[in-house]
Amino acid sequence: MIDESTEGLRVNDSVVIPRDELATRASRAGGAGGQHVNTSSTRIELLWNVGTTRALSEEQRARVLQKLSSRLDSEQTVRVVASDRRSQRQNRESAEERLADLVRAALVVPKKRRPTKPSRAAKQARLDSKKRTSDKKRQRRWQGD
Repeated sequence: MIDESTEGLRVNDSVVIPRDELATRASRAGGAGGQHVNTSSTRIELLWNVGTTRALSEEQRARVLQKLSSRLDSEQTVRVVASDRRSQRQNRESAEERLADLVRAALVVPKKRRPTKPSRAAKQARLDSKKRTSDKKRQRRWQGD
């Protein structure tokens, strides 16, 4: 395994978040866990400022800011919290993986939709179906005298 402490947090082939841009806070996790949870600070809060990062180009930054706008605070910082594991190290790894997944998903550029037309056969099939339905309903009508 590569020592990522020097490399940074790898998001994809072109984006690596430098470790010095990630702020980490540890606190006591809530929930089940008995005496262990009451005495150890295993909950990890990972903060990353998208607005000032060196990891993204201007185009990538704009895309991430737009996609993650609901998760950003007033300083353009995204916050990821992990408290599901028992150790601080495991929660830090979990939080980093969640942040990488979040940024990776935000960087995806959707394909441009190319409008298509129905084929001649599809149009004819549709019209034939309408004609059959129309005939069926016409035959159900009462003919009068």
